[in-house]
Amino acid sequence: MFMSRFRIEPPALLCLLALVLAGCGREGAEVGEFKNDLLGNEIKIDALADPKVPGVVCHFSHFDRGFWDRIGKGNWFEDPSNASISCLRTGPIDLSAASLRKAGEEVFSQRQSLFFKAVAVRRIVDLDNRALLYVVHSRELVEGSAKMSLSTISLTGEEVAALAAE
Repeated sequence: MFMSRFRIEPPALLCLLALVLAGCGREGAEVGEFKNDLLGNEIKIDALADPKVPGVVCHFSHFDRGFWDRIGKGNWFEDPSNASISCLRTGPIDLSAASLRKAGEEVFSQRQSLFFKAVAVRRIVDLDNRALLYVVHSRELVEGSAKMSLSTISLTGEEVAALAAE
């Protein structure tokens, strides 16, 4: 009975869908994009600064499905989980705020579907090998994915020593 009193008109439904999709935004700064095929699919590249480790920027590439691909495949609210990452040193690295847990710490997450799938970037500090690791992976609620990419940055002896002294 409640639903019979309210009817959402098509223009209002489109506005509602646009607002929902706008909520699936990214935290990184887009630095590049290009069309991948005739369906309007794109490869997008974002620059992600690590929020807790100054001196590091990662470039994260991901797939963004176009309008015609969404119509053709019928899945309006999902992008593929494929992603790649490459990180580099942009200055001195301060690890004082970084987690040293073996599981590391998530530094970025982006939705790839309306509810249940995301692509995340995790930072892991490997003191034994003087390296900072960033892994991008797909996180799905029900069925995990093996889609991942890894990037490493060498740490100097001074950076490791400063962290060990704390």
